[in-house]
Amino acid sequence: MKNNLISILITNYNKEHFLKRCLDSVSKQNFKNYEIIMFDDCSNDGSLKIAEKYRKIKIIRNKKRSNKSPPLNQINGLIKAFKQSKGEIICLLDGDDCFKKNKLKKIFNFFYKNQNQNTLYDIPQIKSSNFIIKQKMSSTIWPTIFPTSCISVRKKFFKIFLNNIYKNNFFNLEVDARLVIFSKFYMNEYNILDEKLTDYNFDPNGITAKISKFSKKWWLRRSEAFSYLKNVKKMKNEPLNLSFDFMITKFVVFFIN
Repeated sequence: MKNNLISILITNYNKEHFLKRCLDSVSKQNFKNYEIIMFDDCSNDGSLKIAEKYRKIKIIRNKKRSNKSPPLNQINGLIKAFKQSKGEIICLLDGDDCFKKNKLKKIFNFFYKNQNQNTLYDIPQIKSSNFIIKQKMSSTIWPTIFPTSCISVRKKFFKIFLNNIYKNNFFNLEVDARLVIFSKFYMNEYNILDEKLTDYNFDPNGITAKISKFSKKWWLRRSEAFSYLKNVKKMKNEPLNLSFDFMITKFVVFFIN
């Protein structure tokens, strides 16, 4: 690595009730060589005033919030934040989540010891339930999707990923799903650091908060994940096998539309 700097990319939209705890968790890290790039998507609460109190933070203020979906707004914010980053390691962090005190050090040590690896997922600490990893490693379905705040990547990989993220497509598909799918099926990587390094908080106004299992949006998002997977496999000249999961998803989406 050319430098030991870690860039933490945060997208924020009205996270006033969570942001101080989020930024405090970064400032208390025992690894100090980091920068924070926060993209604020036209917040109208007090979150910007909170962020301005922190030294190691660069705030990008969006002038006009787009009328696109929340997942696409988040992707747009991450792209703009990434362009301002300088670190060789990128850690993603939602404004309502927190890092454990030793997270950055653990992430840095992994990439330092594993020079050929480009992505890493750590385990989220969730108050209400346990995070279950279902390692579906077949070519017809994606493995467990890790929350955005549990994803760390090398800068060079993230640049490749963002060039293939389809930033204007798949209105219901969040960046975490796209990144895990791209990493697994394009880079052949699925690295898990089996430690709880991220506090995952539930925001009732968050992107996925109101998407219940088997709801219309749930099926649409699942269908879009298959479509994104198909595009990724096409890049490697590999066909997408028409599995039972794929067929039932497309069947349901055809009728609900």
